[in-house]
Amino acid sequence: MLEPQAGQSTATPAAAGLTLSDTLDAWAGADSARQQVAHTVNALAKGAIALAAKIAEGPLGGDFAATLSSGEAGEGQKALDVIANDLIIGALAEAPVAAVASEENEAPVLLAADGPLLVAIDPLDGSSNIDTDISVGTIFAVFRRPEGANAADPVAFFQGGRDQLAAGYVIYGPHVALMLTVGAGTWHFALDRAGTFRLADAQVSVKEGTPEFAINMSNYHHWDEPVRGYVDDCLAGKTGARERDFNMRWVASMVADAHRIFRRGGIYLYPGDSRKGYHQGRLRLIYEAFPVAFLMEQAGGAATDGCAAILDLTANALHQRVPFVFGAKDEVGRVARYHLAPAGHGERSPLFARRGLFI
Repeated sequence: MLEPQAGQSTATPAAAGLTLSDTLDAWAGADSARQQVAHTVNALAKGAIALAAKIAEGPLGGDFAATLSSGEAGEGQKALDVIANDLIIGALAEAPVAAVASEENEAPVLLAADGPLLVAIDPLDGSSNIDTDISVGTIFAVFRRPEGANAADPVAFFQGGRDQLAAGYVIYGPHVALMLTVGAGTWHFALDRAGTFRLADAQVSVKEGTPEFAINMSNYHHWDEPVRGYVDDCLAGKTGARERDFNMRWVASMVADAHRIFRRGGIYLYPGDSRKGYHQGRLRLIYEAFPVAFLMEQAGGAATDGCAAILDLTANALHQRVPFVFGAKDEVGRVARYHLAPAGHGERSPLFARRGLFI
């Protein structure tokens, strides 16, 4: 992450209603490296605002849910996936970005070979929800281009989670919101009617103690024992090991589930499981897990692959997948204990649990 310069404040902006541009200008100051990041985030926001307007057209804008082709992961690529990809990458062409790695492209898209930055994006998270008018989002991570690296080579993106300079997501819901971190906390912006992102919360904090979990229960019979054990204890309610009742939430749009957790707490789990192609989960490390993990840690939450902190991982493939657990630090730590304890029952047999990341 970019280090503050001597005499430069690291405080988060306090004035609600500041524009995104003003907030980033205050953070960047006269630091040219920070100014490059600020320019890039502003460009991403510009693309997201254009995409928000397109999404708002709904069926009047065309059949956005039409399946055009099979995407990188084998999932159906929707018409709106392509529109989102084109809008976001087009906006980044105005920024100091060498190349963009996108879920929609097998290889990086070269913009300016000598640009100082790299951007990884999921241009439209949750696209299976397009035709049902459920919230979708855009996720992004900003990295420095390694010295001398060929930006068109995927290897340039094989960096660690803690190498991120900025990360965030835009959620297109009842209102359009941007969650952003530049390593100085997590900031929440909302899009006003004039088309400007304005600061709503400069100190986002993930609440602990919320009895909510998000997971796709239909995959229960495919999960490993630690995940089953954790969910079983939540479902047992007041009569079980947790001694309280839990609610389950699952939107099938990771950004929507993440936004709920930022606003009111809880935990999200997308584990690896026994199905073919799901052993390492389905979410991508570079442009889904890395940015959400950065946001979570900066808001006092946590994000792991079940045991290890996501930000401590290093990518070795452009579209690498990873099991993903994130949310309130207490709950994410509890899941880690289920994985680290004998038979995966860390909460049921705490005396015998091995010490791990959160213990």
